[in-house]
Amino acid sequence: MHTVMIRRPPPPRTAIRPGAVARVGRMRPMRVALMVTCVNDAMFPGTGAAVVRLLRRLGVEVDFPEAQTCCGQPMVNTGYLDEAVPAVRSFVDAFAGYDAVVTPSGSCAGSVRHQHGLVARRSGDRALERAVGETSPRTYELSEFLVDVLGVTDVGAYFPHTVTYHPTCHSLRMLRVGDRPRRLLEAVRGLRLVDLPHAEECCGFGGTFAMKNAETSVAMGSDKARHVRGTGAEVLVAGDNSCLMHVGGLLSRGRSGVRVMHLAEVLASTEEGR
Repeated sequence: MHTVMIRRPPPPRTAIRPGAVARVGRMRPMRVALMVTCVNDAMFPGTGAAVVRLLRRLGVEVDFPEAQTCCGQPMVNTGYLDEAVPAVRSFVDAFAGYDAVVTPSGSCAGSVRHQHGLVARRSGDRALERAVGETSPRTYELSEFLVDVLGVTDVGAYFPHTVTYHPTCHSLRMLRVGDRPRRLLEAVRGLRLVDLPHAEECCGFGGTFAMKNAETSVAMGSDKARHVRGTGAEVLVAGDNSCLMHVGGLLSRGRSGVRVMHLAEVLASTEEGR
């Protein structure tokens, strides 16, 4: 079992000591909440279930606050910061009191950590600013939580397939997750990881960008799909299902035979669960 030691009052995320058993102080188990995201809730519920299986296998108890809604990113990204206030307020209410909030999305984790403060400050609501100051630093993208908080890279996964990894834009540029996802994949038994050419280029999804600039979005996605096919991989893995949905659609239309999977689903795979 892995343990995380966190002092009271909760320190900034950088002060959390890695290394295992999810406990706060000497008495209380660490309270961890799953932020499943809108896309996963509506279209990829298996990813949320995979996160829960994975974390429980590592000895972490996970709650699912049913009051959670959208993090507000779509409004902020299109310039509607005032309209995002209710979403941010709902977020801090739903996730108040948790020691960590874990999400299988670099995009949504980036929104919470970097956009919620902007929205709260613009609103002029000091109580909302304070609440955001509590929840934002405790929100982690999945690979960050596993590597930085639990201090693990080998999660006991088994996935005997050839895989290539696409680092999504928000995880790469906003969160700077670096090589954490690759380290996790490299430790999976049976998995062969092959490099993706031009991996750091955007896939072209970008939420509303894909709707407002459809032709450009498809062209960028087609380039990404071509690079994926060139690797000879069986599976394309990423940390955001929105990007996988975009590239996966193009791979499917091209009858590539390459399937897409979220990082959480690969890490949750075991020999017994095949």
